[in-house]
Amino acid sequence: MRAAGTEAKLLLIGIPVLLWTVIPIYHLVLFAISPKQDAMSGALFPAHPTLQNFKIVFGQQHYFLSNFWQQFWNSAVIAFATGVLTLFVATAAAFAISRLKVKGGRTVMNMALFTYFIPAAFLAVPMYKTMGAYGLLNSKWALILAMVTIASPYAIWVLKQASDKLPVELDEAAIMDGASPPQLFRFVYLPLMVPSLVAIGVYALLLAWNEYLFAFLLLSRDTDVTLPVALGSFLAADDSPWELLMTTGLIYALPPAAIYYVFKRYMVGGLTAGAVKS
Repeated sequence: MRAAGTEAKLLLIGIPVLLWTVIPIYHLVLFAISPKQDAMSGALFPAHPTLQNFKIVFGQQHYFLSNFWQQFWNSAVIAFATGVLTLFVATAAAFAISRLKVKGGRTVMNMALFTYFIPAAFLAVPMYKTMGAYGLLNSKWALILAMVTIASPYAIWVLKQASDKLPVELDEAAIMDGASPPQLFRFVYLPLMVPSLVAIGVYALLLAWNEYLFAFLLLSRDTDVTLPVALGSFLAADDSPWELLMTTGLIYALPPAAIYYVFKRYMVGGLTAGAVKS
């Protein structure tokens, strides 16, 4: 009876959470397969489902979607570059702090954690001024560097905690065999850190993929902005094509969902590595 009661409590919590998560996705799909005249009907399923909205989006057949593929490509390039650069910065920093025991490593860790006391939105205007001072506004590099700045502190902290769990005897054995620090990094550290590296890379990639505020401030030309910013233009119209907005949003949500599905076995283990230390 006690086990049944516990399971019942979990179901009472889990079912509302599941519905809360699934219902918005269901409405997203519902709008995407509904004709314009049926999009706001309130029906649980459209009377005449269609894929015409996907054809319009893929064919860039609406003036709000005239640069759809370019903006999608911008998002992909910025997200990928952010993931790679964040991994490079965080991996090197975590290796130096955790394995090489560089002087000032604890200070760097404390500073990395301190940055999260400041909401990212508060950094938007200073970041805009900084990018303007260096002539990077309206450049993909402006958003890439901004996203790396935001993602790196958390990435360093996670990788450092995961690195601390690696047996120090491995480093000592490699050094006894004549391994230099770069060889230690390449042949010992990186192979053992793969789960955490994948998790952090995916985290940084998805952070940049979903970013709106910094993309809105740092990029302005229609051919340079990312797709989330472009989707905001739908809301500026008096008669917004909601069915096209939801279709584009559904398409944009598919790549991160696929990435998470592919790497999900690394995500939990990689992001929680070092959370509990013996």
